[in-house]
Amino acid sequence: MQQITLELEGKSPMYEQLYTWFSSGIRSGRFRAREKLPSKWALCAHLGVSQSTVETAYALLVSEGYVHARPRSGYFVSDFVPDAAAAAPAETGPAARQVAPPVRDFDFSTSGVDVSLFPYSAWAKLNREVIYGSPELLQRGDRQGDPELRAALSAFLSEYRGVRCAPEQIVVGAGIEYLSGLLVQLFPPDTVFGLEDPGYAALDSTLRSMGRAVRDLPMDADGVTPETLERSGVSVAYLTPSHQFPMGLTVPADRRSRLLHWAASAPERYLIEDDYDSEFRYGARPVPAMQGMDGAGRVIYVGTFSRSLAPSIRVAWLVLPESLLRRYHAVAAHSLSTVSRYEQAVLARLLREGIYARYLRRLLNLYRSRRARLLPALEAIEGVSVSGSGGGLHFLLHHARYDEAELLARAREQGIILRGLSAYCRDCAPPGGTVVMGFGGLRDERIEEALRRLRAAWGCGYCHERKD
Repeated sequence: MQQITLELEGKSPMYEQLYTWFSSGIRSGRFRAREKLPSKWALCAHLGVSQSTVETAYALLVSEGYVHARPRSGYFVSDFVPDAAAAAPAETGPAARQVAPPVRDFDFSTSGVDVSLFPYSAWAKLNREVIYGSPELLQRGDRQGDPELRAALSAFLSEYRGVRCAPEQIVVGAGIEYLSGLLVQLFPPDTVFGLEDPGYAALDSTLRSMGRAVRDLPMDADGVTPETLERSGVSVAYLTPSHQFPMGLTVPADRRSRLLHWAASAPERYLIEDDYDSEFRYGARPVPAMQGMDGAGRVIYVGTFSRSLAPSIRVAWLVLPESLLRRYHAVAAHSLSTVSRYEQAVLARLLREGIYARYLRRLLNLYRSRRARLLPALEAIEGVSVSGSGGGLHFLLHHARYDEAELLARAREQGIILRGLSAYCRDCAPPGGTVVMGFGGLRDERIEEALRRLRAAWGCGYCHERKD
């Protein structure tokens, strides 16, 4: 901590300087994996900065995966592989060379998606048509999103997800993070939010950085129970019922009905349903959204195009119950739409003309085939089992022999970067020897080599030790 210096009159804000100092230190290996970072109080006292400066810097580090927060324990460095180029002294003078950033050999991250089937020609054609044929799109649009896109979304969600909503209930925004921050503002300051544990770490950081009370919600084999919600004292619970992240479980219909009853049984109770990758279901029809079962108007539905079209298309949406629309209009009275109207027009036509639905069917077949190649080969490794693979773009891999740290280290030696389940746990204790494997961004032509390396990492060593 003695090495940290901030430029009070620097070109960048102090929180950004602090974030850069820690992130570069983690990349270079100055901080070890699982090392505890200084407490917020200690940093504030040492640097003479406000708590919000430190909280904002730490929130950025958490949201980008450099560190993870443990309730009542602090902030800890994630299992990050140091960048050898960053750790080496920089060359100076005319002989200095440009060093390319390291590339992961194999991408098993949960954020990866396959863009090989992206509808490039349709996207380009529609872009040209809306740019040259719709000059009115240069003007300001509706703060909730253009009516054409909201109408197309309403029809699509009704047909494919069983969501019941009018276009007037939909709010379109630039990404889940932005809409989550907006959504939090619709509730009184003393609202207590509940988050699945293990679960979505970025939302935990967002809520805490906004000064909101958060409770961790442990789960059983079917997800969060209504009894857990009751005991926790939360009034708003954020759930991923179609394909829980990261456990991969699906909340069954009877549990959903009891969760809805919990929400309807007291004023100001709501369920936020994040349907982030519900398009992808293998071996069964997609589970209808919980929002479609809601007769009391207590479910807020959240979705995104980032998991299906491409991560750079940061267009997401909220479906607000009627009871929250008035609050939204009060909070967003002076805001503007955060998504380009041209992009909204293209997305509306993709939906309306059936291009998006056809693209999703092709993409589902691609992921189904990839999953069918991966799962049997992985489960053939002695000691390995898989769970949570019924839908979505990730699953859990368990090993009976190695603990999580050994699994990650052995994979890293083979050029494979993974995250352990513990990275998503806040107050719960994860089962030993479990890693989270995303397969959306894994290229098909590299699957065999990836499997060969995983067998070398987790299989051969296991057999060797058995013989000894």
